[in-house]
Amino acid sequence: METIKSKQDFERVFTCGRRYNHPLLRICVAPRSEFAGRVAFVAAKRLGNAVFRNRSKRVLREAARMCGLPQDGADIILFATPRTHASNPKEVAGALDKLMKRAGLYG
Repeated sequence: METIKSKQDFERVFTCGRRYNHPLLRICVAPRSEFAGRVAFVAAKRLGNAVFRNRSKRVLREAARMCGLPQDGADIILFATPRTHASNPKEVAGALDKLMKRAGLYG
């Protein structure tokens, strides 16, 4: 799974991308000119300590694998919410599916 790493790429996704919200997670999707898509996982410090944030990112990563991310032709940033930590990856994957359909990436 290729991830977004550079600050410039994050800024491009934030400025050019569209945001979609769900109580379990938020995503920001931007089209990409290259064929292969990339994905990033974000858990802000305001969510809690490192253990809390790392658990949230693990749940997001597993949900992304279940949904078949990264999607070709798109850069996607997944944001954890306070409810992500308490959820299991299957619930988050269902929410991610809904958001991906709303974004028009598949379905």
